[in-house]
Amino acid sequence: MKIFYWSPFISKVATTSSIIRSAESIVKYSKKENNVNLAIIDAVGEWEDYKKIINPKIEIISLNKKKILKYLPKGGFFKSRISYVLIFVFSFFKLSNLIKKEKPDYLIAHLLTSLPIFLTLIKKNQTKIILRISGLPKLNFIRYIFWKLFSKKIYSVTCPTKATYEYLKTINIFDKKQLFILRDPIIQLDEFSKKKNEKIEDLKIEKNNLIIGIGRLTRQKNFILLIRAFKRILIKYPNYHLILLGEGEQEKLLIEEIVKLELQEKISLLGYQKNVYKYLLNSDCFILTSLWEDPGFVLIEAALANTLIISSNCPNGPNEILSNGQNGFLFQNNNLSDLLNKFEEFKNLTEDELNKKKLFAKKQIKKFTQFAHFKSLKNIINLNE
Repeated sequence: MKIFYWSPFISKVATTSSIIRSAESIVKYSKKENNVNLAIIDAVGEWEDYKKIINPKIEIISLNKKKILKYLPKGGFFKSRISYVLIFVFSFFKLSNLIKKEKPDYLIAHLLTSLPIFLTLIKKNQTKIILRISGLPKLNFIRYIFWKLFSKKIYSVTCPTKATYEYLKTINIFDKKQLFILRDPIIQLDEFSKKKNEKIEDLKIEKNNLIIGIGRLTRQKNFILLIRAFKRILIKYPNYHLILLGEGEQEKLLIEEIVKLELQEKISLLGYQKNVYKYLLNSDCFILTSLWEDPGFVLIEAALANTLIISSNCPNGPNEILSNGQNGFLFQNNNLSDLLNKFEEFKNLTEDELNKKKLFAKKQIKKFTQFAHFKSLKNIINLNE
């Protein structure tokens, strides 16, 4: 059996680690007699930096000899869309020829899913296309029509959360038998064990005085709200320091807001970090201000690090992970006052109440282990055969 993954990207996103861990879950847990051949398709050189860390049993197939990734426009909505159009054009015939030649049994499409789906129209082959929805789908008119036209060409559609699964059931584009919940394989305990003992060397801040925000510096993550809330938090709790981990097109905007509020000495933007656990383990709480998340990788990482979570009640992931606030705190989406209220509720928790929330959160994230992912995936791709 051949299983190929298709997920071209132009910047570091959580989906890349999900793809690697998904493929590695098959290597790790599939029975030897299944004889599964796994490959990740490298469209424009985006997977070059990952070759050394990916399990050698997973092949990296290069579509284009010229690695044009470094030349593609990056930063902002329109530049990224231009880049994906270029990837579509550069990869169209080569992906078609690869599928015709290799005849994979399954092609799991994460990002730029339109290309492999569109190819089903012009090429008759036995490859089953699995549409892997990586986040809350924005169902605009074009996507609605596209999915409607090609719905019967898609073998199955996987959803990262129950809420997204239920949403796709209501819009009646796909047959209910096509829809599956496939949670991301976010948790790797061996990786956590290695990273948790690393020390923070770039800042000397006491554990109980640190608040963490993690994610790409984009409109979606809504860090502007966190910065403004933090200004108010400092009035009553002046010893706090805020660390933001991530990079993105809103960096300049956020720096301007920090300067405007005179918070240069209290907020640190540390860019993208390979190890977020060392910051989470040394923080008082993790605050997520996203406008939408599905499921929200950092929520799961924070729960694993035993860090108290305060999150926006945005669609679709946080409510499922935090169990309507039982496993942390949920504030009304994009609401500054409610965020401050929930932070105050957090500060008034007893030690026993705090530990209970952390414990419940840890129990909830068991659904996001690599093994749990494999158990769901093997039923979709018939690994039991």
